[in-house]
Amino acid sequence: MTDVFDELTWRGLIAHSTDADALRAHLAEGPVTFYVGFDPTAPSIHMGNLVQIMLARAMQRAGHRPILLVGGSTGLIGDPKQAGERTMNPKEQVATWVERIREQVSRLISFDGTNGAILANNYDWTADLSTLDFLRDVGKHFPVNRMLDREVVKARLESGISYTEFSYVLLQSLDYRELFRRHGCTMQTGGSDQWGNITAGVELIRRSEGARVHALATPLLTKADGTKFGKTESGTVWLDAAMTSPYAFHQFFLNAEDAKVVDYLKVFSERPRDEIDDIAARSAEAPHLRIAQHSLADDITDLVHSPAEREAANEAAQAIFGRGELAQLSADTLLAVAKELGAAALPTGELPSVVDALEASGVVASKSAARRAIAEGGAYLNNTKVIDANAQLTADDVLPGGVVVLRRGRRTVGAVTVA
Repeated sequence: MTDVFDELTWRGLIAHSTDADALRAHLAEGPVTFYVGFDPTAPSIHMGNLVQIMLARAMQRAGHRPILLVGGSTGLIGDPKQAGERTMNPKEQVATWVERIREQVSRLISFDGTNGAILANNYDWTADLSTLDFLRDVGKHFPVNRMLDREVVKARLESGISYTEFSYVLLQSLDYRELFRRHGCTMQTGGSDQWGNITAGVELIRRSEGARVHALATPLLTKADGTKFGKTESGTVWLDAAMTSPYAFHQFFLNAEDAKVVDYLKVFSERPRDEIDDIAARSAEAPHLRIAQHSLADDITDLVHSPAEREAANEAAQAIFGRGELAQLSADTLLAVAKELGAAALPTGELPSVVDALEASGVVASKSAARRAIAEGGAYLNNTKVIDANAQLTADDVLPGGVVVLRRGRRTVGAVTVA
């Protein structure tokens, strides 16, 4: 597909846009400089941010130029949210997060060629901006009644909203205008929850510069039941390997439900349309093979982490079910596996019995159930069948990282960790 607007539409990456025909024509006229922002409200970007990265990569493949803005100033304020007032993070912490996120996004986009990406930090143009200049030059273009009409503001009026969060929209709008002035940026992208902020920037440029610019928002990705895709029982799926291990990251996508996996594949894989259509067809014919899930998990893990980490994740997944050597996995990978399995940490000192370890791992409900599983030939210690109900764990049973993997039958897997 040569029309990037059509490609983004097919990939399910467009929830809202300013005049679609005008935007399509603008993109067809020649290289467009566009931007997407990331506020440093945590040490890492997450799944929602990754959607924006994938959109930016698609735009860049089509010849357009991305600006990746890390919000050193907006991150100090925080966009208002429905739940209530944000806790302001210390300036030093936000500055540290800015650098971490700059490094993360820099690995995911190309800086080479005529349309190489630009990195920006809005702290550069707001740090020395006086309150008077801000009010005179930006605030005068924002009717209060329009600001009060924003959904999140209306929802917060009864419970209370600070002037700080109320004015966040002015700062984000200023970013768009500043990038328009500095780099000729004529398009902003972001999540659909940012649509009010994004269109406010479009309006600021129209009012103050007399220019027409554009905007596009991606949809919120959901599971089949309507809940947010990108959350697990243990919390947010982060792109930082120290916060969500490559193994857990790969497993998250590998566990995508059949009803939605092709939708996710269109967003997170850069395979061409005919290849994705073929995967979808083969998956529909043989859903038990989970062809689409494997393609999705492998592709996105390659991008965010590396092919080596993807290979290690696949090896670990095979090994814990007896189709590989657990002892050959690295300590980091085994600890990631243990965390995903909800491994119990056993007290330091003398190693427990195998029966105690089976119970502690959760693969059986009791010691008697552990003994019964051993008697029936269905208990495994590091993929080796347990034949002695009185056996004790030994130092040789402890894998790198202090991990011991227990299994009952083919599919029920757990782990314990020992010091």
